[in-house]
Amino acid sequence: MTLPAPPGGRLPDGFAVRLAPGTQRRDGGTTLLGGSPFRQLRLAPAARAMVRDDRLVVRDDRTAALAARLLDAGMADPEVSPASTADVTVVVPVKDRTDGLARLLAALRADPGTAGCPVVVVDDGSAEPSAVGAVARAHGAGLVRHEVSRGPAAARNAGLRRARTDLVAFVDSDCVPAPGWLERLAGHLADPRVALVAPRIAALDAVAPGWVARYESLGSALDMGPTAARVVPLSSVSYVPSAALLARRAALGDGFDETMEVAEDVDLVWRVVGAGWRVRYEPAATVAHEHRVQPGQWLRRRLFYGTGAALLAQRHGAAVAPVVISPWSAAAWALALTGPPGVLAAGSVLGVASAKLARRLAPPGGRPPHRLAAALVVRGSLLSGRALARAVTRHHWPLALAAAAVSRRARWLVAGVAVADVVDGWWPHRREIDLPTFAAGRRLEDLAYGAGLWLGAVRARDVRALLPIAPPPLSPGQRPTR
Repeated sequence: MTLPAPPGGRLPDGFAVRLAPGTQRRDGGTTLLGGSPFRQLRLAPAARAMVRDDRLVVRDDRTAALAARLLDAGMADPEVSPASTADVTVVVPVKDRTDGLARLLAALRADPGTAGCPVVVVDDGSAEPSAVGAVARAHGAGLVRHEVSRGPAAARNAGLRRARTDLVAFVDSDCVPAPGWLERLAGHLADPRVALVAPRIAALDAVAPGWVARYESLGSALDMGPTAARVVPLSSVSYVPSAALLARRAALGDGFDETMEVAEDVDLVWRVVGAGWRVRYEPAATVAHEHRVQPGQWLRRRLFYGTGAALLAQRHGAAVAPVVISPWSAAAWALALTGPPGVLAAGSVLGVASAKLARRLAPPGGRPPHRLAAALVVRGSLLSGRALARAVTRHHWPLALAAAAVSRRARWLVAGVAVADVVDGWWPHRREIDLPTFAAGRRLEDLAYGAGLWLGAVRARDVRALLPIAPPPLSPGQRPTR
């Protein structure tokens, strides 16, 4: 499904960006290191002077080009102010959830930012359509009816076709947006290349009873975290869910892929990015979501999500890879796991990798930054080790269990990885949830998702969703302006 290309216009005057957290300035500001995936960018003297106090304001074509380059490198975030929502239609797909629909529509009408927005409810084959229609009419919403359920992608597309505004906000009926959420998202559309922007998805009831509710309030698959980010495959925020999403209608073409029963939102995000548009994640805007908290429903949902990876692999290839690891880090970890002699050999491998990276990071005519290179290599290897541990217990647990069944050494290794993974995930939340509850949630969630992943791969006869890939090489960067 081909999407239209973004317009050729530049960022408008007055648009400001600020260096993203974690972006480093080196060599007197000539070199920038950061982004996700991690990269290096070298600035010409004129460009370096434009970024003052880690901030850049667009004033002409040159500053607009530099700001766009920083945004696309993931090294800067836009400074966003709330914007008008007068040109937004809200699309709500629903099936049978009349109580949730009434709650959502009431919240939209109570929020000054959405009270005047046209709302389209798409009833996707509800068993009692009259009840859905009554709720829609009571809140002044338009109604589209599918006699037979066609899935969430088709429901959203029906609302998209009904909309007559330039912007469309998709909100699921089990959500309740916080006041001001839409104005905050709309501010991102000042960038003419932004096609999609998503809020942070939080738990509707953070103190709901039950251990699943406690776990989900901290680790929901819909929550992309507290840090604003550009959204691209294989980055720290590689997708955003369609539970709540603001879209530029001109960028969506025919919309979601209606042949996909799962992961249709990830597919849309990646197609939009592939067409050259920008996608942003804005955690300053929040939407509460009624998580599934019954253990059976929760695990079935995780398994269902897992089946979508193979469908994404068929459409987007390596973008869905479970692990991104350099050959150097892979070799170092493989050696380290063989025992004490292997640890020494792993250190040698990382030393060689550090020396090679230092030469790539060296400024023209300057000395290689060996200390920085060593720190980056060690940091990258540790992050790769964490990703490998997650893969052992989540994506590849059937292989891990098979190995543990035939090897005592593998049993100890898998057990150690499982414990380390739980502690690593629990530690940031140790004041909010006890370790046994978190451990139970982590392991059961991983078992369900991994089972779905393998089930999807078997159905699709495509194993790419199970295979690791190497990261792109660290580019020395080019000067974006003169």
